[in-house]
Amino acid sequence: MDQGMKIAAFNIEGNGTFAQDVPAMAEAIKASGAEIVLLPGNSRVKRSAAAAAMRAGAEIDTNVVDVELADGKAVARRWVYRQRILTAFSRAARPWVIVTDPSLFGEICAKTGAAAVPFTAAAGGATRTAVKGVENAGTGGESTIKPDAKLLFVAGAGWTKKQADGALHFDEAAATITGFLKKSGASLGSSKSLVDMPEAAAAFTFMSHMNQVGQTGATPRHQKGLSTCCHGEEPHVVGWRFVNERRAVNLDANCGWAQGKADVVYVADAFAVMAKVNELMG
Repeated sequence: MDQGMKIAAFNIEGNGTFAQDVPAMAEAIKASGAEIVLLPGNSRVKRSAAAAAMRAGAEIDTNVVDVELADGKAVARRWVYRQRILTAFSRAARPWVIVTDPSLFGEICAKTGAAAVPFTAAAGGATRTAVKGVENAGTGGESTIKPDAKLLFVAGAGWTKKQADGALHFDEAAATITGFLKKSGASLGSSKSLVDMPEAAAAFTFMSHMNQVGQTGATPRHQKGLSTCCHGEEPHVVGWRFVNERRAVNLDANCGWAQGKADVVYVADAFAVMAKVNELMG
């Protein structure tokens, strides 16, 4: 063992809950004052160790099969590419939590000179969360998510594309969308491509990933749906399966909505259509 490096090891066995183990592990890591912390890679440890390391401000690596100490440096080894290549790596950050292969934990502890200490979740602090208030995302104020609304208005990435004049109109798009939402009381949905677009974040402050509709988003249950500037690809449309009446506005007459996914498709410029709708709604 390198005398200049403090190593701690915790023998964690049995069953435990995530809520109890995370604060207990984090407290054990901090209280040990060790530069290297060894843990056995059983199911209990793998479930909670990453969160505990984050809470303790530590770095973590898993599936380690060997640890070697030399010249004040710890070198860990693990297999990659389906155990075809054995890699060796080290970290400068401390503390460093190393989760070993469970069958090699004892051997690695002996090799590094670390005495494994029994772990108990009772060492953790209070885990109760104090609830200070509840805010319903679907009601009140400037909320754009309204589960009880009759209409779902979905905005796609086309709102952020260059328009006929060759320019971008983020502010105009945002004003048109929010204007329609206020006048109609509709709930706002979005395609994944739009909420993932960083350049639109400054103008579309009223929209987040909570508005995303589709395979990796929400599945709204509104009576009617209106899609604008969205191509109607299957990963998105699958989120519409509970929307009975569907209409879409798109400049592409061959978009996904026109392939039997919408009742009515308006082949038109959404900017012009929605501006006229807002005008008619007063």
